[in-house]
Amino acid sequence: MVNTVRLTTQTVNVIKAIVNRPGGVSGAEISRDTELASGSLYPILMRLEKAGWLSSEWEAGDPAKLGRPRRRYYRVTALGQREVNAVRDALAPTFGEAAWTAS
Repeated sequence: MVNTVRLTTQTVNVIKAIVNRPGGVSGAEISRDTELASGSLYPILMRLEKAGWLSSEWEAGDPAKLGRPRRRYYRVTALGQREVNAVRDALAPTFGEAAWTAS
């Protein structure tokens, strides 16, 4: 089921951190890019995934061999890209394209 996404400043920043990275981006990288703490970031990621805007998958590999916990990588889905484009197009006259470039 696809849910509506409330676009807060933090949510927009999370989307911006992911949208131009087709190979996926880890939660830790998103946290660094957005300066959001995990308690704020992961609920946003879960809402975006539940709404169908994002997909995620665990990194392959054994944590013991990696020498660290496995990472979860997030990607924008086709639906998410369409929704982001629609929002960007709607907001561009007021805020300009610069508001959507990666920070």
